[in-house]
Amino acid sequence: MGMEAAVALERGRDRIGHVKRVGYVKKGIAKRKCTRRVKRRPARAVQELFLSCLDVFKGPGTVPPTQDVQKLRRILDNMKPEDVGLSSQLPFFRPTNVANGDSRVTCTTIYKCDNFSLSIFFIPATGVIPLHNHPGMTVFSKLLLGTMHIKSYDWVDPVNAYGSATSSQLRLAKLKADRVFTAPCDTSVLYPTAGGNIHAFTAITPCLVLDVMGPPYANEDGRDCSFYKDYPCTASNGDTTVKSEEGDSYGWLEEIETPENSQMVEIEYLGPQVTEPSC
Repeated sequence: MGMEAAVALERGRDRIGHVKRVGYVKKGIAKRKCTRRVKRRPARAVQELFLSCLDVFKGPGTVPPTQDVQKLRRILDNMKPEDVGLSSQLPFFRPTNVANGDSRVTCTTIYKCDNFSLSIFFIPATGVIPLHNHPGMTVFSKLLLGTMHIKSYDWVDPVNAYGSATSSQLRLAKLKADRVFTAPCDTSVLYPTAGGNIHAFTAITPCLVLDVMGPPYANEDGRDCSFYKDYPCTASNGDTTVKSEEGDSYGWLEEIETPENSQMVEIEYLGPQVTEPSC
């Protein structure tokens, strides 16, 4: 997932409306009348995540070793909405909440540098983050709240993963996931050529997703985001013949222009702040 540098972010006058819509307020959890107080969690969880990312992500062209991946997964698996100043009690996350005709995703950035970024995505019910890739990136996605459908692929020819499409404009990809996830669930991890590098999210209920990307999108470094449309896989396509093992599924992916439903609204992060270590 992780798309703050890959989509057209609307920074206009409706930003304040989206801050109210997701319920993010300066003091953390929004107040509600006649309800019990929400117990706030200290900032140490997001700070631990931040410090670990400083240690794990070494910059473009690198992939964290297995022990570092497991380290970040353990931290993320234990994180709760309260760790980023949010709560399931907020109106946005009520199952009965509807998007009122606006199904755009709202995003906020906790921290971003050349090596990694920490971001949060608020996806309303029926909201979609279209099928897109993460070139040269390792991405951790933690579903903190909600139920969503995730569909993901990896290129069958990973050596050509950064190249342009074939003359037919279709490339063969292996289906890695096509199912529904409900929080709390394990953190998912994708890699430059494995783990479902090309994925799409569709929210069934309002969802909250915490994303860690290393390195983040950067057009100038060749890490631009591409969007795709998938088609059912037939036996062959031109000179390409599909040889599938039992249980494997494939699809043909076509690169497309940036979809309208990829537009996001960016808001300021108002949760617990991270502190960079002193020299």
